[in-house]
Amino acid sequence: MTEFDIVDAAAIRDGRATDAYFERTEAALAAAGKNPHVVAEVTADQFPDGDFELFAGLENAVALLEGRDVDVDAVPEGRLFDGGPVMRITGPYRSFARFETSLLGFLSHASGIATAGLDCRVAAPDSQVLSFGARHVHPAMAATVERSALVAGFDGFSHVAAGDLIGREASGTMPHALAICFGRGNQEAAWRAFDEGVDEAVPRIALCDTYSDEVDEVLRAVEALGDRLDGVRLDTTGSRRGDFRHIVREVQWELDARGHEDVDVYVSGGLGPADLRELRDVVDGFGVGGYVSNAEPVDFALDIVAVDDEPAAKRGKLSGAKAVYRTADGAHAVGLADRSGPDGAESLMEPVIRGGEVVSETPFDLDAATDRALADADAVGYGTESE
Repeated sequence: MTEFDIVDAAAIRDGRATDAYFERTEAALAAAGKNPHVVAEVTADQFPDGDFELFAGLENAVALLEGRDVDVDAVPEGRLFDGGPVMRITGPYRSFARFETSLLGFLSHASGIATAGLDCRVAAPDSQVLSFGARHVHPAMAATVERSALVAGFDGFSHVAAGDLIGREASGTMPHALAICFGRGNQEAAWRAFDEGVDEAVPRIALCDTYSDEVDEVLRAVEALGDRLDGVRLDTTGSRRGDFRHIVREVQWELDARGHEDVDVYVSGGLGPADLRELRDVVDGFGVGGYVSNAEPVDFALDIVAVDDEPAAKRGKLSGAKAVYRTADGAHAVGLADRSGPDGAESLMEPVIRGGEVVSETPFDLDAATDRALADADAVGYGTESE
């Protein structure tokens, strides 16, 4: 038994992180002397329906399939899809059967988180948006949460160990606990301790709603830190918040009236896309937590669509290898892979693995994925229905 109930990397790579029926399927096929050459596809919806989701998690999926006797084609990470396959695996079925469970887990969870992140990104396109939701998931999931938020275009995240894995530095300043450690009425001591004790590279952003009115604490923070104060954050509990937009505007007014219009205002605490749209014109940035980290996974399935070069599929699924396209008008299209696509359409599926070897780094480069996500969101009008 591993520490902290974590299924470790070795178990995933060895295929133990699987559903039992895949082990039994392998045993049955081996006993029958069968190992058919198949085409299998990862799909959420069979036909495009206009309900776009953001594809993420490809980096881990490729790492899982690398070195196995398969060819893999996939939609690059950061593309929006609303039907048809996002990945195609070709090879002897027993070479990848037991990895289906982990493969779908990698793609389903990351894509759900990234899609929720994109909801927030397009809701406040000109604001700084940070991921604060790692505390809502098992620690083993933190890097997936933070990386998926970055794919969606977030500007940063809070989790330190996730930053170590991703190669990005975590963001964040202080919790309410800091002020509480100094006691009621001693918020100034907490803000000064932060200023004196924390690395100069960290912005001086004071949390200003621990014990008293937000305007009161903001003005006290300005007095305590003076020109060293870069910004303030309001994280008032929803039950005590009232009209949050009015509170923020009041804070901005009082700062401006005293010549501190250069002090930025950030907000956090149970925020979702509707809150970001409502507040984006009066705040400088947002910390978004549970809306992203608690997102529902995309309901991907992996289905065999051809056996020994013949179309095959279970009821309700479309047989035959498929291609997916982005059409000139921004829509998504699906067709059989051996047919021509729509005129002027861009084919989205790219070779990723050939004979077990990774043949392209492009589909899962993080910065490129973010660029694709934002470009695709613009192309398909993602989120405009909520404006």
